[in-house]
Amino acid sequence: MSGYLTTHVLDTARGTPAAGIEIALYRVSGNSHKKIATAVTNADGRTDGPILPEGKFKTGTYELIFFAGDYLRRTGAAEGETLFLDQIPIRFGMDEECHYHVPLLLSPYGYSTYRGS
Repeated sequence: MSGYLTTHVLDTARGTPAAGIEIALYRVSGNSHKKIATAVTNADGRTDGPILPEGKFKTGTYELIFFAGDYLRRTGAAEGETLFLDQIPIRFGMDEECHYHVPLLLSPYGYSTYRGS
């Protein structure tokens, strides 16, 4: 089995999946970031497929950036020019070839993540 990476976003304030959030995936090496994928969450708050599929997977350090600001404005959870949460970066390492799942639990004033299954 080759490794792959999936993600999803849940709106914990509303108790629903967070649809329409753009996500960018970067490979990180020192101070260098290389964008390798983008996706948008669907009605289930998930990407339509792995954001890093088998065949493109490499171990190393990665960063997911969740562009949450537009979603928070669209749902009425946040307003104004400067939001408390706008772009949310999550940096993590993958050191073996397996399935990694890195979800985002989102509210207007806080977020959390974990290594899912």
